Amino acid sequence: MCMARRGRFSYDASKEDLMNKDVLQGKWREMKGKIKEQWGKLTDDDLDRIEGKGEQLFGLLQQRYGYARDKAEEEYRRFTEKYSRQLETDRARHADTRR
Repeated sequence: MCMARRGRFSYDASKEDLMNKDVLQGKWREMKGKIKEQWGKLTDDDLDRIEGKGEQLFGLLQQRYGYARDKAEEEYRRFTEKYSRQLETDRARHADTRR
C-alpha cells in the first residue's frame, strides 16, 4: 500500500509485502527469468544491478515503462503474489510426490 506523506510517497509494508520481499531476495536468480518474461524491457544488467531489491525494481519499472510510482508498486505486488502462489503450489506437489 502506498501512502502520500508531505508530497512524497512511502511504501507501507504489510506482513504479506515482507514475505514477498523475502521471496524476491531469496529466489532472485530463479526469479530473474520470470521478471524478464513479465517485463521484457529490463536487461540482465538491470537485474544484476538491483540484486532483488524491490525499491530498485520500482525505479526500473518507472524508467523503462513510464509507470507512476503507484503503478510500479502495484505491478510488483501482483507479480510477487503470483510467484509466491506458484512456489507454494510447487512445494505442495513436491511434498505429495515424496509421500
